[in-house]
Amino acid sequence: MARIVGVEIPSNKKVHIALRYLYGIGPTRALEICNGTGVDPDKRVKELTEDEISKIATFIQQNYKVEGELRTEVMRNIKRLIDIGCYRGLRHKLGLPVRGQRTRSNSRTRKGPRPSRIKKKGK
Repeated sequence: MARIVGVEIPSNKKVHIALRYLYGIGPTRALEICNGTGVDPDKRVKELTEDEISKIATFIQQNYKVEGELRTEVMRNIKRLIDIGCYRGLRHKLGLPVRGQRTRSNSRTRKGPRPSRIKKKGK
């Protein structure tokens, strides 16, 4: 398994798929990285040379925020919203959907499992 920016990426997958295992890199950025470094996106990770892996790693570090740096920035943004007390910050604080989704029938992911009801014994 190759190690890029502190993350082990799977060796049996194609490069443009394996790069998506990094936080902050999706399909479009993965292809941009492959084109920018001159690496064939359909090549398997185990077929990459050390030179190609280092090219990919330096390209990512120079052009994108990924992994820990991106996670801390996102958390800082959420904390800022909570601190200023705006609507989105309150929704984050309460664990409710932030972007206007309905909560009456859906949003179980944000609200968690339904509270258990105590059932009465039948007569």
